[in-house]
Amino acid sequence: MIALPDLIALPLKMDPHGAIRVSGTRVTLDTLIGYYHQGETPEDLHDSFPTVPLADIYAVIAYYLAHQTELDAYLKERDQEAARIRRQWETRKPQPTRAELIQRLQKDRHDTK
Repeated sequence: MIALPDLIALPLKMDPHGAIRVSGTRVTLDTLIGYYHQGETPEDLHDSFPTVPLADIYAVIAYYLAHQTELDAYLKERDQEAARIRRQWETRKPQPTRAELIQRLQKDRHDTK
């Protein structure tokens, strides 16, 4: 008879910056669940992120489905923080105008001749 484990280790760890990563990789929970929401299957995810074992992808999705309310709140908070950082960055470093980009391109082309 097969001995069933009492627990299965969850392949998720929080990094020092508060991001939840999968299986000791750089792949975030945000990334896997984002693609899962877009209709990607666990197999598709494994093809895209071969460093994450397929069993871990299934475990992460199962954990997400079992704790969807809490994890959706985490994902929303992460999205809001990313938007805040993006706005802060854009305020400090405004995007160049089209004319400035053309001028840079022409200068680069001239400099390489």
